[in-house]
Amino acid sequence: MTTKNKICPICQGKKSIQGTCQCSSEWRGNSRADGGWDDCQCTPEQKCSTCGGTGYVK
Repeated sequence: MTTKNKICPICQGKKSIQGTCQCSSEWRGNSRADGGWDDCQCTPEQKCSTCGGTGYVK
């Protein structure tokens, strides 16, 4: 008999959580290599902690 896994409700089966970006021209985020400024701060994509990166919960 096979067990049926449920799709992870946090990552919706995608195995990772996409990063987000916040942008504002009122504040300056990170300096770029070309000497300019980046008005956006972004978080990186992360492995889903709920399902451990499998996309399914048991």
